[in-house]
Amino acid sequence: MGMIYKRGRIWWMKYYRNGKPYRESSGSTKESDAKRLLRKREGEIAEGKLPGVYFDRVCFDELAEDYLVDFRINGKHIRRAELSLRHLQKDFEGFRVSTIDTPRIKSYIERRQNEGASNGTINRELTALKRMLNMGAQQTPPKVDRVPHISMLKEDNVRKGFFEHGDFLALREALPKHLKGFLTFAYKAGWRLGEISTLQWSQIDLEKGIVRLEPGETKNEEGRTIYLDEELKEIFRAQWEARGKADTALPWVFLNRKGTDRVKRFDKAWKSACKKAGIGIKLFHDLRRTAVRNMVRAGIPERVAMMISGHKTRSVFERYNIVSGADLELAAKRQEAYLSTQKGTISGTVSPLRVRK
Repeated sequence: MGMIYKRGRIWWMKYYRNGKPYRESSGSTKESDAKRLLRKREGEIAEGKLPGVYFDRVCFDELAEDYLVDFRINGKHIRRAELSLRHLQKDFEGFRVSTIDTPRIKSYIERRQNEGASNGTINRELTALKRMLNMGAQQTPPKVDRVPHISMLKEDNVRKGFFEHGDFLALREALPKHLKGFLTFAYKAGWRLGEISTLQWSQIDLEKGIVRLEPGETKNEEGRTIYLDEELKEIFRAQWEARGKADTALPWVFLNRKGTDRVKRFDKAWKSACKKAGIGIKLFHDLRRTAVRNMVRAGIPERVAMMISGHKTRSVFERYNIVSGADLELAAKRQEAYLSTQKGTISGTVSPLRVRK
């Protein structure tokens, strides 16, 4: 049986779980509040639960470290997780996990919106917070007794940037020589910038025309294999020949201007080439969206296109499968051509609409 007693003006409790004594302040000067909390603790223990005071000792910082450890031991990309935590720590660092509730989370959302963060960015941070709390609840023994409701924000998931083929050709012409092949591969394969810039010859089979990314080398942790078309085969052969002429044989496929390292940052050259090509300043990631759209337009099955570009879920793939004004115009022309061949059910062939002058 538990008991209550006073320390100064505050009522305290003493109770037992598995023979171990727990002492906890009720935080109140009222005896009735202490009795009520004691009954609650005894009820939790009777149900086989850990008493709430145990969870009150767990801080946000402890869950944050567990979250990062999970990323490290599973070989996940940790950079995005660390960025989300930096923002979450501004509001929750040092806080007891039991005090993190829905109103406090909404206050965090409001602060981030006032800072100009997009809904998508805030949702990534909320996802990290939810993951941390769920991990704490699933541990043995648990560190979290309840996970508060976290409402996600509505996102504008439509990506609008893409290259028309003329834009791509103009940009390729304007780029430095060492980036032309890099651009062409991105335009056709739809791979991410980091996946292309770190591509090594050990991942290439020139004889079969195959490029591989092994599991763990991609954002979604899944492996990927694509076959090169004739233009890309020629580009990779040229890169291989250039490698053979260099003083040092480097492992990367695409090298910088001097041939001393892999391609890394080329923001200045990119912006300059965009302006010279007269296409406005586009994002490199627009090439990924463009590749997806071109594959669908070419009649490649969507499942195959997803395997080439590395999209794991259909929902994300759909956000990249952009419909442009040209697509809509082509749809109208195809519908018009189709309708002109149809027979009317009453009066025979459909007659064109006559407009009075």
